[in-house]
Amino acid sequence: MLSSFGKQIKSVKYTGLASLLLFVLSITGCSIKQPRQVAIASAHPLATQAGFEILQQGGNVYDAAVAVSAALAVVEPSGSGLGGGGFWLLHRESDDLDIMIDGREKAPLAAHKDMFLNAQGEPNKQLSLNGMLAAGIPGMPAGLVHLSEKYGNLPLATSLQPAIRYAEQGFPIGTRHQKLLSFRRNILEQHSETADIFLANGQLPAKNSLLKQADLAQTLKQLAEKGQAGFYQGSVAHKLVNAVQQEGGLWTLEDLLKYQIVERQPVSGSYQGIKITSASLPSSGGIVLIEALNILENTDLEAVDDITRKHLIVEAMRRAYHDRALYLGDTDFIDVPVERLINKHYAQGLSSTIRTDKTLPKEYLTGHTQEEQGGRNTTHFSIIDNEGNRVAATLSINFPFGAGLVASGTGVLLNNEMDDFASAKNSANGYGLVGGDANAIAPEKRMLSSMTPTFVQDNERIAVLGTPGGSRIISMVLLATLDFAAGNSPESWVKVKRFHHQYIPNHILYEKQGLSTEEIISLQSLGHHLKQTYNYGNMQAVQLNKSTNTLSAASDHRGEGLAKIQQINE
Repeated sequence: MLSSFGKQIKSVKYTGLASLLLFVLSITGCSIKQPRQVAIASAHPLATQAGFEILQQGGNVYDAAVAVSAALAVVEPSGSGLGGGGFWLLHRESDDLDIMIDGREKAPLAAHKDMFLNAQGEPNKQLSLNGMLAAGIPGMPAGLVHLSEKYGNLPLATSLQPAIRYAEQGFPIGTRHQKLLSFRRNILEQHSETADIFLANGQLPAKNSLLKQADLAQTLKQLAEKGQAGFYQGSVAHKLVNAVQQEGGLWTLEDLLKYQIVERQPVSGSYQGIKITSASLPSSGGIVLIEALNILENTDLEAVDDITRKHLIVEAMRRAYHDRALYLGDTDFIDVPVERLINKHYAQGLSSTIRTDKTLPKEYLTGHTQEEQGGRNTTHFSIIDNEGNRVAATLSINFPFGAGLVASGTGVLLNNEMDDFASAKNSANGYGLVGGDANAIAPEKRMLSSMTPTFVQDNERIAVLGTPGGSRIISMVLLATLDFAAGNSPESWVKVKRFHHQYIPNHILYEKQGLSTEEIISLQSLGHHLKQTYNYGNMQAVQLNKSTNTLSAASDHRGEGLAKIQQINE
């Protein structure tokens, strides 16, 4: 049958050959396999390159996710690391699987609800932020092992090679690394092991100076060789526990031995026909995101002026974050009314309390009233291939450089995620988020998180996105999702001007140039309090257009990351 088209093929111009050939093959039952393409956006160029290096060796997107995660632990130690944890949101196209790998840190067995209170029963923030009491049992290494062994094509040892190389050979540090070192310098310099690695004779290292982490490379090699036992047992585990206990921490070898990741069903919802898949508890991100979108679905944001639009978005944020403070915690320990919180009828009731001419006074939202200043950091990356397989991963050690202390002989910088528990009812953590009994400290409990790795999908497009930013993560993903709904591209999502409200503190936080003078005055006239802050967030976003089978990717200009699309040779 092909021969009957021979003369037609010869008569067309070269530019028309591909289309004609596809037509011919379609009517004869033949098909051409599309070249494999993958998009990766991460917070550091070396991490993005690590992902593509593993893909070119025959890895799938999940192997690439292992490589990117491990590389970020080396080249972006301010945001994540083996001493921290995170959430990996996965979709596998072959069986339409959506799953979340929960590698969140856990409280040690000896932890208790009053461990950060002083003699007067008040929270001591220094204890929950700095030093070994602040460190939860890490989940990152277990997450890497699980992701590789259950979903990858390649051995873990292969996927960890780029990270090991970066740690051994070193890499040039950038401006962002310097700034975050400066922010936490007074803590880092108190610990000789930490200072020897990250400071230069007690001073901030120069830009582009080489950061080598020999001990961390050895720890990664143990993980590559022995899997989970290479970190949670044996010599590394003994070094970790000895370091923690010498500094007054609570870890034991049993804590490490008992740590396991959990696979959880993501939380899902919709907004104007767009499917939302996001992180489930112990992350509050997906629930708060979907609740806010459900509230906004009761309004026509395109039919109102820009001031009213921002006012309505803020009012939705306030109500969703209020419920976060009241209800959310680790579902392995408490019952959380998740189905009610993400129910559209519940959102309808909340929406009915919103007025367009003024803000609702916070006293009308019953609950917590204490306010506190916020902090920052974490990291995120997004990966998708042209078949629709994808990973959104948000990883953290909490504050920049975590607890500020490296466990001697391991190179592992420990987290300060214990601060994400509610140390006392109505008390605020380092990001100003309040909580109650639902998020109280308990042995082996996972602290509540705001990390929001998310998939957003309509009939034509699939988006993978997320960002660091502490309590502001959810509002950033919300604004990007609304921008997706407006038909815009990843480049637009990461550039959206950011504003935020988390119920307490009772003000709209906005980045520099995030609101115009006119918008500020107009929002104040509606009863809002406003406060300007630095340009925050570092969103990484990728998209597959299913109708054209094309990929796009963007890395936040506020950071120093790299978004790239590459054809994979097979």
